[in-house]
Order: sequence, then structure tokens, then C-alpha cells
Amino acid sequence: MSDPTQPSAKPDFLQHDRPPVPDISLPRGIQPFHLADQPVRGRLIRLGPLADALLTRHENHPQVTKLAGEALALTAGLAGALKYRGSFSLQAKGDGPVSMLLADCTEGGALRGYARADAEALARLLARDPIGDAAALLGRGYLAFTCDQGPDMDRYQGIVEIKGLTLAAMTGHYFDTSEQLRAHVRLACDRTEAGWRASALIMERVAGEGGIAPELDAGAQEEAWRTALALAATLTDAELLDDALPSHALLHRLFHAEGLQLDRPRPLSYGCRCSRSRLAGVLASFGGNDLDHMAQEDGAITMTCEFCNLDFRFDRAEVRGSGTGG
Repeated sequence: MSDPTQPSAKPDFLQHDRPPVPDISLPRGIQPFHLADQPVRGRLIRLGPLADALLTRHENHPQVTKLAGEALALTAGLAGALKYRGSFSLQAKGDGPVSMLLADCTEGGALRGYARADAEALARLLARDPIGDAAALLGRGYLAFTCDQGPDMDRYQGIVEIKGLTLAAMTGHYFDTSEQLRAHVRLACDRTEAGWRASALIMERVAGEGGIAPELDAGAQEEAWRTALALAATLTDAELLDDALPSHALLHRLFHAEGLQLDRPRPLSYGCRCSRSRLAGVLASFGGNDLDHMAQEDGAITMTCEFCNLDFRFDRAEVRGSGTGG
């Protein structure tokens, strides 16, 4: 099979082959759960080796990589609540050293993402602030969460101001203001002996009227939620990122006394969806003069997929644009 990143005799619009990227799938990447007869449900996300495969596609500073890993775990967890065919995406844009943070995940668990950083601005920031939390990396801007339910349905998007020191706190601000949902978000990402790992714990307080805990009065429901939060607060980053500690065992450690019920796990996989055909379609939308400007001395146009960081080369003579001279 020919390399889909390089020109070949086969027409570009017919080349839908997967590029040379890691083929990684985690059957139990997302472990949903709920607490029996209590207004608490949640999801534990463990990216395992998938985190390393996604994060090492780009040579970013460790602080930027950590933020990107948290975004991937968070997005996978939020997509794990989808009940339709589509995708869920997170996008953060600010005036800080990390000008763009993007992650998306389909309902089937195809996960991808990247962070775009200004190396000089990042070096200046870390020289005066070695911690470099998410607020400092992103600066002032907005956080957008988008549910795309396919071409036949309107997209739903919630946008909030970046507010909070961490990505978890920013997400909590979104839930408070846009969704009016009481939720707990815990994110972890770090480089371990086995490579980069990322994880997330997301819990939601479900109204008793919804049938989760209708027999509990308001006071008992609130107490159950506070107990779940207290137990979740004992969780450490080391536990979240430990490959030797399965999700079911970690959840049992936290909530076994609270009626823990595990639901069917959901898979996650390396999910960059670029292809030569898709990028050729993008090129076809440009006019001929623009395409001429893109072409290098050897007559080739190079397009780089932001997600998988692969270069796709196209012969300018074979690309027909939308305008004069295309």
C-alpha cells in the first residue's frame, strides 16, 4: 500500500486510507458508574498508552503537553455522555503562550487533539512563573464546548470566559454558568516511567426527580453528594495515572461503601481523521493564485495535519482550485 501522505497515480479524492499513525485502542478507556439509590453518576477516564501516542506527536514543553493531556482526558469523558452519533469538542483560545487548545472525541471514542504554543512567549512566562498553570498558559480568552450531532442536526455550543487557575476549574465554571449542572472534575496528566499518561474523573449530581434517588429527601440527596465529593477528594494523581490499578479497582477503592455500580465501559482509540482525500478537498477550495503561492520551488504543496503532525505533499500541477488559474 502506498504512503497516503505522498503523491501517487491514484486520484487524491479516492485516497481515504489511514495515514501512518499509531493503531491504538482501549476497550475500557471510559468506565461509567453510578452510586445505587444516590443522586451521583460519573465516568472515570484512563488514557493509558493512548495518551503517550497522542501527546508525543508534537514536541511541546512539558507544561504544554500536560495541559493538552488534561484536555484530551476531559474531552473523552464529556464525549462519553453522548447518546447520539456525533462528536464532542473542547476549544480554548486566549492571548497567552498557548494560543490554541483543541481536543475532540466521537461517540465511538476516536480521540485527537493538540496545543499550539509560542515558544518565546512560553519561555518568558516560565522564567517568571515556573509553575505555568492553565490560566497563565492560556491567558485571557474563551473556552468553548461543542456537540456536533451530524449534518442533519444543529450544533450545540457553550462558550464561557476562561476563568479559574486550572482546566478543571475552568470546566467547573462552564458547568455552573452554562449548564447549571453541579459537577466535579478532576484531571491529571504527567510523564511516568511508562510514558505520558492522562486521566479524568467526572461526577455529576443528578436531580432526585429524575429517578436516580426519588425516595431520598432533599437533605439526604445533598448529603449523599457531599459524601461522594469527600471521597473523590482523597484520589491522588499517582492513582489516576497508575497503569497497574484498573479503573474498576480504583472506583471500588473510592466508592465501595456507597453502593458503587459499574456501567458498560466505552472504548477510546487514536482518532485523527485526516486523509489525503480530505486535505485535497481543502486545497480545492483555494483559488489558483493562492495555490501558486503555497507551492514550493519543486512544485509541491505541503499541508500539515495539526492533530497527527504529518505532512501531506501534493503536486501543484495536479491540484485544481476554485478560482482562475486553478
